[in-house]
Amino acid sequence: MKKLLATLLMVLISLPLKAEIEILITEGRDDARPIAVVPFAFEASTIVVAPPFDFAKIIADDLARSGKFKVTAIADLPQRPAAVEQVDLSLWKQLGVDAVVYGVVKEKSPGTYQVSYDLVDPYNDKAIFESDIEDGSYPIIEQSHHLMLLKDKIISNDNYRWNAHIAADEIYQALTGERGAFATQVAYVEVDRSQPNPYQLFVADSDGYGAQRIFSSRLPIMSPAWSPDGQQLAYVTFENGRSEIVIQHLAQAQRTTLASYKGFNSAPAWSPDGTKMAMVLSKDGNPEIYIMELATRKLQRLTRHYAIDTEPSWSPDGESLVFTSDRGGRPQIYQVFLSSGDTKRVTFEGRYNAGAEFSPDGKSIVMVHQNNGNFHLASQELGTGTINILTKTHLDESLSIAPNGSMIIYSTVDGRQKVLSTISMDGRFGMPIPSTTGEVKAPAWSPFLL
Repeated sequence: MKKLLATLLMVLISLPLKAEIEILITEGRDDARPIAVVPFAFEASTIVVAPPFDFAKIIADDLARSGKFKVTAIADLPQRPAAVEQVDLSLWKQLGVDAVVYGVVKEKSPGTYQVSYDLVDPYNDKAIFESDIEDGSYPIIEQSHHLMLLKDKIISNDNYRWNAHIAADEIYQALTGERGAFATQVAYVEVDRSQPNPYQLFVADSDGYGAQRIFSSRLPIMSPAWSPDGQQLAYVTFENGRSEIVIQHLAQAQRTTLASYKGFNSAPAWSPDGTKMAMVLSKDGNPEIYIMELATRKLQRLTRHYAIDTEPSWSPDGESLVFTSDRGGRPQIYQVFLSSGDTKRVTFEGRYNAGAEFSPDGKSIVMVHQNNGNFHLASQELGTGTINILTKTHLDESLSIAPNGSMIIYSTVDGRQKVLSTISMDGRFGMPIPSTTGEVKAPAWSPFLL
């Protein structure tokens, strides 16, 4: 049976997605920085094999999706340089952009390319830049001091698109000082009731491309959660007629049942160091928060209350968890500290607060907050208790924060259909992620994968 299960899982993973989720930008922010991404020049060898994707477009789309940059339309570019000596700084200053990205794709052999790309700041005469040129040298060119980034890589068809995301991360960090999160992935559950197994777990790149089906079932799949190393997913499945928590290794397609106790087994959450799993179990009668040592499967019960305690989420330092509880009469966020077992209430504003997750810096939480009868995403500063309503949609749930803390992906309702959407951490920029196949929900943003 184990061999059969492994074989079936490999088949499931190999099945293509019939429709990608697509991220559409519908609104921008007034303070987005203007930048330009020039289409990369292509130099073919004797055998001309065009690149599988548009490297520059992927970079431009990533930067635009962050909400921090307004990318100049290609038709408005004053020139199309491919090397630093071709850059006319006066033209770009006249256009008013803060940065210019350009590059060259050289075909080395069929399916292999040398991709070079630079980032130029037209206004910064003292920019510090880095080089990926093999000998570490920099071109002795009059305008080279405007360079902020100088990269040169050999890539193949298999990792071409992923390297474009890496390039976008490098450019984002050079311009903001913060690590980019484009070379990451998102797990989500799609429900397509036209299929024999309507509940399907997918993993896709952060822009929704390249989705791969990880598992499918005729019964619900819930609560996907990434391991800190990005190599495994924990999730809840009902395939055996009751809720169970399983762990699946993505590369090897191996699945392990982690929790199959009597009653509820739900809401898995990996500890930051990957050695423990928080979860909700009702094996002793009431839904309570437990921690399992993954190496020994030893359980530690954290909460003891007649109310329902659920949705645990770890603090970045691994010393506490926040969770949802109705012990005060209505769902609110509480925090339990592992060393002492002490529990305190965190949220007081609003009749309903649930599904909280810490920001990567640990200074705030993001949660589902009821306001004027609607369910929005909201952030709360832990130091001051200040709440900021982030979304304008009316029935939001199942949020997950990007590993750099810049964006939040969440499930919401568009018409009568569940869809995914994103919002910036300050609530000033957002975009929907439509799907053409079915309901999409329960998103989980991966950790940094590089």
